[in-house]
Amino acid sequence: MRRSVLLSTLLLTLATTTPAAAAPPHPAPAALAATPVQVYGAWHCGNDYCTWGTVRAVTEFDSQNHWLVDRGDGRPSVNLVVLSFVNPLALLRQTTDATTLDGVPRGMTPEIVNYFTARGVRVMLSVGGITYTDDWDAALAENATLLGQRAAAVASRLGVGIEIDYEQNTGPNLAGLQSFIDAYRAVHPYDASGARPEARLTIDVAAGDRWLIDLNRKATGDWLRTDVPVLDYANAMVSARPASASTSQASWQEHVDGKPQYSPPVPPLAPAKFTGGVYIAYGGKPLPECVDYATSVQRAAAPYVQTVAPHGAGATAGMLGFMFWAAERPSTRGIGTVPPNTCEGGTGAGASALSVPVPMPALRQS
Repeated sequence: MRRSVLLSTLLLTLATTTPAAAAPPHPAPAALAATPVQVYGAWHCGNDYCTWGTVRAVTEFDSQNHWLVDRGDGRPSVNLVVLSFVNPLALLRQTTDATTLDGVPRGMTPEIVNYFTARGVRVMLSVGGITYTDDWDAALAENATLLGQRAAAVASRLGVGIEIDYEQNTGPNLAGLQSFIDAYRAVHPYDASGARPEARLTIDVAAGDRWLIDLNRKATGDWLRTDVPVLDYANAMVSARPASASTSQASWQEHVDGKPQYSPPVPPLAPAKFTGGVYIAYGGKPLPECVDYATSVQRAAAPYVQTVAPHGAGATAGMLGFMFWAAERPSTRGIGTVPPNTCEGGTGAGASALSVPVPMPALRQS
């Protein structure tokens, strides 16, 4: 009995101290390759809280916005600027008053557009915004086709693209918006090459899938498909307040996944068909997204943005990139991005770290 115990003890000792001749461990999963960022842009609210109501000299404009075209080494900090906002009802009626000329804010001049395009930065005009939601409704009801034609004419005249920012959360006029898009595309057909700036037509959707649901469902299902594209891409807008990388990613993942539990469901969106919005100006102190890339949301979120896998739509991993809200004076509260609170160290440093191409290349299509 004692010998048996001793033998058992010896065998147990050998088993626990002698390396087992087991199969080699499984190799670590390969890291997903990072897809290059293609869109790295800023919405721009001018010096009057997104009204753009005054003609500005280029030298004065440059004194407040030079960081956008020079991150410190002569290269732009962004490859896209979206001038925000055009009132859709004023555009339809070609209003001329103290702040508007033929339906376009007086500050959105060819000289300001050229300030950016001469440096390789693409320019778009944003039609709408939350302030003009009722005016979107009124303009679409009055003559959606003519509105699309007039937006196309402005794009031709200024050499810019158009962004649709229609923030009607309840009962949006989707038939009217379809007519607007059809009329615009009749003048400026979809151009996958991106060679014609005026052919760039995009739409804003919520940060995730739980607001602007009807608009998002229509856009994802009909206008942002990879097989029959109508709009170039969507911007997942900023959330109600500055968000962390993790909360931003959770919102963006909703677009990738869709909402199959909704009735009717929201289909998944291809990662190559949208950007993610991040604040650069909010509140009373500079944000890292503007001034300190090392601690910024865009740095923390970049691995996700560059590798998120399709989940039912699209064939390639990675979103198109980032959009930043918003340059110069987006609000009557807060400091904006004017000197001394300019964004070379955050947004500009991100352009370098992420090797953002200027000018913007042809975008991934799937």
